[in-house]
Amino acid sequence: IAHIQGPVVLQAVISRDGTVDHLRVVQGHRLLRRAAKNAVSTWRYRPYLINGKPAEISTLVTVDFNLNE
Repeated sequence: IAHIQGPVVLQAVISRDGTVDHLRVVQGHRLLRRAAKNAVSTWRYRPYLINGKPAEISTLVTVDFNLNE
């Protein structure tokens, strides 16, 4: 077990239906990146509205990995 912790920052594109379309790692330990991408790819968002209509947006998401010892 590597005992690695810390944040992983991802750039995410949220589609009009609230699903995560694209993910790109901005920063974070290389051994945590895949787990962060796998988790965020399953998330669902309430669609962002512009003039009352769903819109695709890009946002930053931080996933914190912490060891509870």
